[in-house]
Amino acid sequence: MYQRTFPPFDLARLLKTVFSPEGGERVAILIDLDDPRDMEAYRFLQNADYTIQRHAYEVFHKGLLSGVLGLTGGEMYAYKITGGSNLDLPDAAVDAAGYTISLQQEVYPKYDIILAITTYSATAPLTAFAKQYGFRGATMHGMNDIILRTGLAVDYDEVSREAEALRAGMTGADWAELDFTVMGNVYTLRLDLNGQEAQKSHGLCRGKHPDVANLPAGEVYWVPTGGEGSFPLKYEEDGTIGLMTVSGGRIVRADLLKGNPDTIARHNAKLAADPVTGELGELGLGTQELPWSGRDIQDEKVLGTFHVATGRSDHLGGHLTPDKFSESSHATHDDILFAPHKTPEITNCEIRLHRHGETIVVAKDYQPSAYTRALLDAVRAHS
Repeated sequence: MYQRTFPPFDLARLLKTVFSPEGGERVAILIDLDDPRDMEAYRFLQNADYTIQRHAYEVFHKGLLSGVLGLTGGEMYAYKITGGSNLDLPDAAVDAAGYTISLQQEVYPKYDIILAITTYSATAPLTAFAKQYGFRGATMHGMNDIILRTGLAVDYDEVSREAEALRAGMTGADWAELDFTVMGNVYTLRLDLNGQEAQKSHGLCRGKHPDVANLPAGEVYWVPTGGEGSFPLKYEEDGTIGLMTVSGGRIVRADLLKGNPDTIARHNAKLAADPVTGELGELGLGTQELPWSGRDIQDEKVLGTFHVATGRSDHLGGHLTPDKFSESSHATHDDILFAPHKTPEITNCEIRLHRHGETIVVAKDYQPSAYTRALLDAVRAHS
């Protein structure tokens, strides 16, 4: 089996590969804190819980201050933690001098590259701001030591080639079917894809086109146009497993399979109050061979894993924007990851795509199928 080796993490290599920057481009770093005032004099470093933000300071801020690749800036700005994945970002932020500034007036228009190293993903809102203000960026939420040593140490030219090979071999599908076995019962979710062009998260964000890369990258994905059936969901808050009934492309009801009935009741109350929170906005397949990091940002990129997502989808080319939710706090994009270390209770998973008149298996039991392996072997043979 193909085995990837990981060179030591190198900030210059990562930034050069991802952005191919020209000398003199200005770079800013965004972090999130419970109290943004702790950005003053880097006071947040005294809190041992801020491991992600410490990486932003020790690895990226210090590296940029050393003048890596001739880039300038490296300033850090902290905004108040949003509390949810891909929620809109607050405009107010605090700099290292303790001043409160406006991100839309003093950061987005004045930097060429913006790195968001945060607790919660900022990909959706930062992508919207990139298109508005013209910068490029990368989101690296949940960063830990394993991610630095592996998912951020790889050759992203290689990641891009392999993601494109899988994308090209899976694009144009009419539908996808996902099978799940839980507690001896088999459930199937069918997602309509309508022959759409598959997309890829491949980590390259070069040239002058405003864009934001989500790192670690390595994913092929679609925005479903509809869906029917059911699938299990393991709630991160307490491990409860519920069965999601899907109709018209949305989760319309959750039923208890195992665990806490109150968790299911809260979910059903949210679906009733704000039905678009149940909309299925993504099907994603991992494309990289990486170790488990304990953080979904990397683990969903592992070959053989897959995820469906609910909620906001505008950053992926979908139609669901924050204004369509009844409450702004509901406008999240939440990936539901299926992986052997995270959902061991959910087994015999199989993903099938119907394209060009035939049905192909692309993954089974959290492993790539022979079809998927052949696509990778072909591109590796020519690299």
